[in-house]
Amino acid sequence: MEVNKPLNLFYAEPDPDRWLRYDRYPRRLIRRLVRGKQRPGGVMTIAINLMKGLDKIGVPYRFNDYKYIKKHPGEIACIIGKPHLLFDRKWENPIMFGAGVYSHPVDCPDLFERYPNVKRFLVPGEWMRLMCAPFYGDKVKAWPVGIDTEHWQSFEGEKEFDFLIYNKIPQGHPRHGTELVNPIVKTLNERGLSFHFIRYGGYTHQELIDKLKTSKAAIFLSEHETQGLACQQILATNTPILAWDPGGYWPDPDYYPDKVKYQPVSSVPYWDERCGAKFTSAGDFEQNMELFLNALDSYRPRDYVMENLTLEICAQKYIDLHNEVEMELK
Repeated sequence: MEVNKPLNLFYAEPDPDRWLRYDRYPRRLIRRLVRGKQRPGGVMTIAINLMKGLDKIGVPYRFNDYKYIKKHPGEIACIIGKPHLLFDRKWENPIMFGAGVYSHPVDCPDLFERYPNVKRFLVPGEWMRLMCAPFYGDKVKAWPVGIDTEHWQSFEGEKEFDFLIYNKIPQGHPRHGTELVNPIVKTLNERGLSFHFIRYGGYTHQELIDKLKTSKAAIFLSEHETQGLACQQILATNTPILAWDPGGYWPDPDYYPDKVKYQPVSSVPYWDERCGAKFTSAGDFEQNMELFLNALDSYRPRDYVMENLTLEICAQKYIDLHNEVEMELK
């Protein structure tokens, strides 16, 4: 089934007045002048890449057209993120909510009672769907946004480094140093393997691309990922990954252990054997690194992305979810 009308997409970052009424506008201008153009974060990337995918499959859409949606209360409003868009406005329309919203239903346990027009709650991956399902039931759906595989391409030529270490472990966390990173670095040095680092939150896409061009493989260090965009961008360049996947409880300090105890989670929720290999701790790193290096030439991570996570494939999955809601409304 195809969409006959344009989708109605909504996305905005929260930007409230701080000291004076309407001061958000000059503050926004000053931020732009001082910091330059805003770098897309994870949620903004969801909106951008969804629209890129819709363009590629020829599905029209409106973006943040509040005037139109107010005049057409029967049409679905697709609120990609963030949650203030739902909570701060009065919506008469049926709503697809997500995937860039809040992290757990405890933040709004009565969502479907307070907002009965919300028809779907989208989350980025399957383990998060399973975590939310006891609260929201079958209205929770896992939907990943696509990866721009034209931007993230494979690189040929000689590679200077054996590994690029992608480090998303927060500074000050025990695993940032003595429990994980330092033992990994020690093992690599003892084996005579070359490596360089890139740190989450401190790089541009071009910097990541430039470092991947010189790297035979990557070591991905993250406690958990709901989708794992950076991991999938690396895979799309056909760079195999040795991924730390400790499992265990969802360790978000805003929730664990007082509000939410859920397990297992994953740092690579979209993955198969073509992508690389995993390890769970410093204790099994060296053994799994050996297996990984021995199989390095056999991995085909870009094939996995091309079969599962392109802009077009994921945009079509979004359309399928939209069509499900359309059918239920008839």
